[in-house]
Amino acid sequence: MTSILSASALGKQVSYHGETLTILREATLSVAQGESIAIVGASGSGKSSLLAILAGLDQASSGDVCLFGQHLSRLDEDARAALRRARVGFVFQNFQLLPQLSALENVMLPLELCGHKDAEAQAAQRLERVGLGHRLRHYPRHLSGGEQQRVALARAFVTNPEILFADEPTGSLDPASGEQVIELLFRMNAEQGTALVLVTHDTDLAARCDAIYRLHDGRLQGALG
Repeated sequence: MTSILSASALGKQVSYHGETLTILREATLSVAQGESIAIVGASGSGKSSLLAILAGLDQASSGDVCLFGQHLSRLDEDARAALRRARVGFVFQNFQLLPQLSALENVMLPLELCGHKDAEAQAAQRLERVGLGHRLRHYPRHLSGGEQQRVALARAFVTNPEILFADEPTGSLDPASGEQVIELLFRMNAEQGTALVLVTHDTDLAARCDAIYRLHDGRLQGALG
């Protein structure tokens, strides 16, 4: 299968109170079209930092990331954003909905940024798909955590991305809401044939993916199918 994301020998160091901390050491992985992978590890192991680098939201200190055939280190911030805009979806632990926008407007936003003419109709359809067709005009503060994450799912999938990055998508949810979100995530992912990079500390959740990578002491171990 064709690889749409590959990372080679990624290293990440940061300065903290005059000391150099190593977050990643020689991390290497590959994700094929339609493949789902999980990155697991203890809290503070660097999972979210790795995800940010893979998605081009942060830059590695060394090594290389290639996304859709583009070497991210060779692109400036605007070019990386343009690459992500229509081809990448995100789901974060803290939802990252814009509080001043309704559920419908939050889902419309990525479509509008891509210049879609029928953004409202497409966004409404996606919200209906995640069971929130009756909450289109509600603002995030009026929605439960589970509902906010379902809005975030609708927003992530509305542009039909080729790859989805999910960072602890159930981390802020109660077990029942978390299970509902995960079922939707994997169902929509399968329907659209989207590749998935999932960061989680939940081994049961990770087991639903095609391959598992484990991050420990900055080193990425795997993949375990």
